[in-house]
Amino acid sequence: MPEGHSVHRIARQFSRNFVNLPVGASSPQGRFAEGASVLDGREMLQAMAVGKQMFLEFEDAVWLRVHLGLYGAWDFAGEIVADATIASANGRMGQTNQRGTELDAEPAEDAIFDDAGENSLRSIGAPRKARVHVRMSEQTRGLADDGDEWPPPVVGQVRLRLLTKSTCADLRGPTACVLQTPDEMLATVAKLGPDPLVGDPAEGEERFVRVVRRKPTPIALLLMDQAVVSGIGNVYRAEMLFRARLDPHTPGREVPEEVVRELWRDWVRLLAIGVETGQMMTMDGLTGDHYRAAMASRDDRHWVYHRAGLPCRVCGTEIALEEIGARKLYWCPSCQR
Repeated sequence: MPEGHSVHRIARQFSRNFVNLPVGASSPQGRFAEGASVLDGREMLQAMAVGKQMFLEFEDAVWLRVHLGLYGAWDFAGEIVADATIASANGRMGQTNQRGTELDAEPAEDAIFDDAGENSLRSIGAPRKARVHVRMSEQTRGLADDGDEWPPPVVGQVRLRLLTKSTCADLRGPTACVLQTPDEMLATVAKLGPDPLVGDPAEGEERFVRVVRRKPTPIALLLMDQAVVSGIGNVYRAEMLFRARLDPHTPGREVPEEVVRELWRDWVRLLAIGVETGQMMTMDGLTGDHYRAAMASRDDRHWVYHRAGLPCRVCGTEIALEEIGARKLYWCPSCQR
């Protein structure tokens, strides 16, 4: 499931390429035909993300709520203006694995590409295997390879296609794709925990601390509860707990207040890095070849995630793997006592 940084990156893609433009909408799959007919021809007014959910506002007070869930993805094609805050892994703009033409960006000849495709501007959100499968046949093909066909052919089961004169966005496999009134949108957001990139981070910190400090629930579960804090998924959860040297089984109300505050502040830092680079980079102080290796491979940028059975990078203890809340948890039994 995509974590918060990916959804914020998607929202920024829409802000740069769709907002203030009339948008054509269709449902090639047919499952969102009625909703697409409502959106068709309306101007998009804004795009915003809150945690793992994205909200697109259209004229006449119509909102589209999208939650990608485990299998959803947005694919972008055509002329795509890249957000200046969305850089490739080496800090330069220009993704050569993006289908179409990227504007206002100089291609990076030495760009680093994650082996899982995590920093792709073209397809964001799909699980790694599914996204790689889609990109295997498309990543080196430009529009000219399709005979300059526009709009591009529909590939796979597209729930919703949004289209301007020059940019196309296809939504596949979302958990939620629904229209909402302004009141319904606000009610949805109100149920979500604080997001560092939405509202005042200081207010978000106080809200997070209040909730965590009164809960008997293990902190590992609280960090994944989107009503407690928005955007944290399995990777960030494991890494944040290790960075805090915190036992994942500790009840929230037993975690010292200063540690809870540091968890929030660490989330603020890590989310900003994720949005900027497109990578869930959780190891600090890497430079040169070590940094480039980490940006190119997940195995080189995490402390404990996906390292079950391997020695802890700090103490050498074997990294443990267990299931908690029906999700995998990676942690060091020695460092996180």
